[in-house]
Amino acid sequence: MCWEGPDAVAIGRAMLGPTNPGAAAPGTIRGDFGLRPGRNVIHGSDSPASGARETDLWFGEGDLVDWDACRQAWVVDD
Repeated sequence: MCWEGPDAVAIGRAMLGPTNPGAAAPGTIRGDFGLRPGRNVIHGSDSPASGARETDLWFGEGDLVDWDACRQAWVVDD
């Protein structure tokens, strides 16, 4: 899954928790499901530039699709 948008990296990394699952808070993905740093169950890029490079590395041309919820037209997001 690839996310983009305002603060996507910071928000995603907060949901993941620190790389070391032992230091990750309960409720984060690594805190709940991680075992050790080399065996993480998830990866998150550390910057938009890294995210672009990693997306190109792992996903081929045409493998990503844009998706908008049908309710998006009714959402006011200031």
